[in-house]
Amino acid sequence: MSEEKKTTQATPRVEEEVKSYYYPDRDADMEEVGRGYSIWRNNTFRTMVLGLTPLVIINFIYLYNNSDILIDIFDKFQTMVLEEMSNQDPTNIYIIITLAFLSLLGLELVISVFLSKRRREVYLVDFSVFQPPEQYKISHEFFVNHTKNVGWFDQDSVEFQSKLLYRTGLGNETYFPEGITKSTPDVSMESARSEAMLVLSGCLDSLFAKTGLKPQDIDILIVNCSLFNPTPSLAAMMMNKYKMRSDVLSYNLSGMGCSAGAISIDLAKQLLQVHKNATAIVLSTENITQNWYRGNDRAMLVTNTLFRMGGAAIMLSNKSKYYWTGKYRLVASVRVTKCHDAAYNAVYQTEDKKGNKGVRLATGRDLMTVVGDCMKTNFTILGPMVLPWSEQIKFFVNFCYRKLVGGKKVPAYVPNFKKAFQHFCIHAGGRAVIDGLEENFNLSPYDVEPSRATLYRYGNTSSSSIWYELNFIEKQHSVKCGEKVLQLSFGSGFKMNSLVWQSIRDIGPSKKKKSN
Repeated sequence: MSEEKKTTQATPRVEEEVKSYYYPDRDADMEEVGRGYSIWRNNTFRTMVLGLTPLVIINFIYLYNNSDILIDIFDKFQTMVLEEMSNQDPTNIYIIITLAFLSLLGLELVISVFLSKRRREVYLVDFSVFQPPEQYKISHEFFVNHTKNVGWFDQDSVEFQSKLLYRTGLGNETYFPEGITKSTPDVSMESARSEAMLVLSGCLDSLFAKTGLKPQDIDILIVNCSLFNPTPSLAAMMMNKYKMRSDVLSYNLSGMGCSAGAISIDLAKQLLQVHKNATAIVLSTENITQNWYRGNDRAMLVTNTLFRMGGAAIMLSNKSKYYWTGKYRLVASVRVTKCHDAAYNAVYQTEDKKGNKGVRLATGRDLMTVVGDCMKTNFTILGPMVLPWSEQIKFFVNFCYRKLVGGKKVPAYVPNFKKAFQHFCIHAGGRAVIDGLEENFNLSPYDVEPSRATLYRYGNTSSSSIWYELNFIEKQHSVKCGEKVLQLSFGSGFKMNSLVWQSIRDIGPSKKKKSN
């Protein structure tokens, strides 16, 4: 049997494995469920009793000893209470005291819950994705010919990449950096820096034009790029280019894979809880120039056919004025990292036998098992934060019943997350990944259209793909005020991160575009 027939027959089997491992039929971990409700425990009733009550007592004693007016008021109140108590039945007095005590406890509980829910809102003011110039566009034909002519790959590897290219879901117009497309590829440090500067400054300039923001207005800068980490850092490079303030809090995240974009947003959220009236910029990209694998290990050749040039710039703030002018508010962010060898080695940068550096991907069932297990944990934590009560009750009843009768006898109830979200931005990691999620979460073709369109038009742009998808939703679909968007990304580690945004105004194609 020819190699082409073998590949064709193997593809449906792999896709079935992908779809069957996204939500394993296993018992939910109550610790994970509990983490979903952790926001209610940020400031507990016990904390209120132990913390606020002594403060109230101390302040009351201080005022009592230093205020004649308060003493007079207290004496009059004491006399009135004693006269009233003398006319009451002792049983009624105990009831009154008990009710008063319970009322105070209830008031403290209400205050405790209010304080635990209170946090600084994080607003997504706007974002911009990098639109590469036409000169960086490549076709399938160019990719195949360039792979043949560059002299790095043997004939089997050329044929493997050519066949895989047409099965990945990528279209005929994606983008490569200039260094790779040269007849003799330039993979030097300067060439890689040029790609990073082109992408990051391109999307950041676009964001400045959209929002009117100036570089001097930035308080926090977070840049994530997994595989290219020069010194000075990319964050320092951007600060120097735009002459930002010297007191900007800058962070440069590396080695965190395709999920780094969501991690950067979560880091910005944490910082915005501490720093008042601050503006944060997140820049997400992946550098291709020095990471185009030039060996013949098939597990490492997959990335050559999938990954393409791209990036995104996101503006976040906790300033209250953006409640009126921003686009979304951050509802929840959940980060999960699975810590076992299979997960750790699923996406692994290494060298092949000849010393060629690249990223090795676990294949078939192993990778999908890790993805499914990681997603199960993430959604178990996320569910209590976003699901309507009807779905939470169904899940809890099913969970308790399975514990009583045995998990294998009763199928696990998978909550309907479509009741929590109206729009989905699933990391465009590949066609099989999107297929698996579409089937296991009962998503419609409309729901996964942003992911498929992004993969087709731009390829896998790593950490920025979820922003290309949100950009597609805003331009091709529409987001109504109050609707929620789920961004789901996963990558090396193995990590699964989710972001939930709620629109604070109607967002969609302009009226001119609609009329056309």
